[in-house]
Amino acid sequence: MSDVHNTSNNLTFEQVLQARLSRRHLLKGGFYLMTASVLGAGLSGCDTAEKTVADVPAQSLALTFKPVAKSVADVLSVPEGYTATVLLATGDPLKAGVTAYKNDGTDHDFNNRAGDHHDGLFYFGLNAAGNGWDASNAQRGLLCINHEVAEDLGFMHPAGATDYGKDSTNQRPTQEIDKEVAAHGVTVVEVTKTATGYRINPENPLNRRITAATLFELAGIAAGSDAMKTAFSPMGQQTRGTVNNCANGYTPWGTYLTCEENWAEYFYRREDDSVRTAKELAGFKRYGIKGDTSGRYNWARAGANDSSDLYRRWNTGVSGATAAEDFRNIANTFGWVVEINPFKPDETPKKRTSLGRFAHEGAWPAPVTAGKPVVFYMGDDSRNEYIYKYVSDALWNEADANGGMAAGDKYLNAGKLYVAQFNADGTGTWLLLAMDNKAITAYPDYAFNDAADLLIHARLAADAVGATKMDRPEWGAINPLNGEVYMTLTNNVSEKNGRGVATPLDAANPRHYNGVKGEKAVAGNLNGHIIRWREASNNHAATQFQWDVYLFGAPASAAVDTNISQLTADNDFSSPDGLWFSAVNPGLLWVQTDDAYYTDTTNCMMLAAIPGQVGDGVSTTLTNKAVATNNGADQDVNTRVGKQPGDNLRRFLVGPKDCEITGMTETPDGKALFINIQHPGENSSETWATDGNMTSHWPDGGNARPRSATVVITRNDGGKIAV
Repeated sequence: MSDVHNTSNNLTFEQVLQARLSRRHLLKGGFYLMTASVLGAGLSGCDTAEKTVADVPAQSLALTFKPVAKSVADVLSVPEGYTATVLLATGDPLKAGVTAYKNDGTDHDFNNRAGDHHDGLFYFGLNAAGNGWDASNAQRGLLCINHEVAEDLGFMHPAGATDYGKDSTNQRPTQEIDKEVAAHGVTVVEVTKTATGYRINPENPLNRRITAATLFELAGIAAGSDAMKTAFSPMGQQTRGTVNNCANGYTPWGTYLTCEENWAEYFYRREDDSVRTAKELAGFKRYGIKGDTSGRYNWARAGANDSSDLYRRWNTGVSGATAAEDFRNIANTFGWVVEINPFKPDETPKKRTSLGRFAHEGAWPAPVTAGKPVVFYMGDDSRNEYIYKYVSDALWNEADANGGMAAGDKYLNAGKLYVAQFNADGTGTWLLLAMDNKAITAYPDYAFNDAADLLIHARLAADAVGATKMDRPEWGAINPLNGEVYMTLTNNVSEKNGRGVATPLDAANPRHYNGVKGEKAVAGNLNGHIIRWREASNNHAATQFQWDVYLFGAPASAAVDTNISQLTADNDFSSPDGLWFSAVNPGLLWVQTDDAYYTDTTNCMMLAAIPGQVGDGVSTTLTNKAVATNNGADQDVNTRVGKQPGDNLRRFLVGPKDCEITGMTETPDGKALFINIQHPGENSSETWATDGNMTSHWPDGGNARPRSATVVITRNDGGKIAV
């Protein structure tokens, strides 16, 4: 999570609602409004053929496992009758002939090893030849695994990192930089089911790494614009590297999407603001690139090789006469959804600029229908940022189902980008981000040149149209039973006031309460929630929707205005992050946590759920105590809460110390579930190399350095997972 960079003065929900209710076109064509009745959803001024709750098949799923207890032990716990096996940990070889990882900081060939901080992942079944896509093959497949960062504590180096971090202006050892660069990105590796379980197959030539040094094409509307030109690519058509690869996605045509989240932290910029234009400064400010930072890793300071483009490219300052002579625009080539063809290692990956530039948590496709657009949902993972939707211009053709990157060019290079506005009455609107939107062309804080400029500065465009600031939008998922869309809002916390003085509480982000992190008092939405919506007429390309809050995270012991979903000891959680619906068991939802506000009670976890649908709960009023944005007074907020989950939400897994549980994918038979354990031991002492003070030694045990890892979970009786 990064600092707040949204200082826009977008209207409150109540102000927006009053303005929009005067526009009678919202009530035409069967569009419905949810009432404020505490008894639940109703109809107002609508076509009675439309319903507030989607018609869905009768619920046939049932969770069959015994809930896992909360734990602070340095172990990975799964239900009775299940087995979790470490499949691929940081540094493990991907190819035959690569030596076993020593885990002492002396290995350097990360182009042939699993990267660090495993995050989003996806399983692609392999055909009989082992070189193409077979969506039905559960015995053999390719795993695509994101690697978000290189461990900040420097476990990859013999004694930690040297001259590391945003405040250092010293030169760094090139060998350390090269290792960290190679530990970012994506792993593609074959997994095969054997008599003793799933194993990595090091013999498949498709096994490879995509890293922060890999060549990428820039594709879509912003490709080739002046703002993309660098010394490496004077025409603005290429860049090198992908970083902070957090959540992910996939396409209906068989390619993998990896998404660049907190990329703005990576760049060295130490210059006076006077050397940049007012528009450049506005962009830097909105995305969090300051003028006094060396970047998260200080990669631009590579000792004797400091002048090499391989390292100089991390310096986004002005050093040449034109943009073609330096890397002043390099940050504009990051922050995108990236498409990779896992079956074509010689095919250059592409950054799809038409989907907008922000802190992409992921990109999740709605189910495709012949003759209709392809739709992707996306979250911008920072406090008070937005939820987006991309709708392709091209209409889906089943002939493109194995179309590879050519299909990506067809569907992802031209389309409409929208941002969400959640209204106080339980309705919502997708606001178009385009140059023919008068709110954008008349925006006083930034003058957009063209569509490319708009996409490069999508956050500013979303500010202009009045999008709704959310409590850190992270993973999204689409329920295959009814098409409803879910998105985690992980939390929104600060030492002062949570959402900030300029961002009052509202119906979709309704909670504020006090807590403690370490010795510091914190306030805001500490435990997060999951919002969901149903597009009008179940059309994912629609511009209107209806929403409610599916779940509020909270300790089971919390007061009713905090534990709104009435969670119990078997299912209470905090800070929902990962989110994924099973395709094999439609209606089965997985929820993962990345938490810092309940970890004195339990490590991060994964839960299984069988949710209902939008409108299955009630409208209610929450009373928030001592709200900073309400002049320190109590504040009541009306919101819409889904049906209490009861036994349809159970804790399935608890991870080791200090980890995040992230990434989910399954085999096509539903009998193997792959997840990632990220950064165990991240709260270890900064002097671990000398004092040995590490909070976790997972997965190797003993006195080993902790490692991130991909884990495969199976049921001992060979059945489907969870149900």
